[in-house]
Amino acid sequence: MDINRRSEKSYTVAVCLAGIFGVVGIHHFYVGRWWHGLFDLSLSIGGIALLLYGNLFGIVLLAIDIIHTVYFMYKLIVNEYRDGSGKLITYIT
Repeated sequence: MDINRRSEKSYTVAVCLAGIFGVVGIHHFYVGRWWHGLFDLSLSIGGIALLLYGNLFGIVLLAIDIIHTVYFMYKLIVNEYRDGSGKLITYIT
């Protein structure tokens, strides 16, 4: 792989953040994809807030958030995830 197309962000850190804090989008913020991070965070906050107010639509928002997180975790694992600059985050050094 061309060294110029690889991200400087750590693959291990990105995977760990996605696995532990994935539903709040911390991994997106780490790699510089702020809009995805804000999307994840808003789904989490909105889903929890709706559930606290007794609205079951919160379950739908949280389900979408989980699906979104699993999809991007998969892309990370198979080396197809790009950082905010468009560079691949890979485990190959």
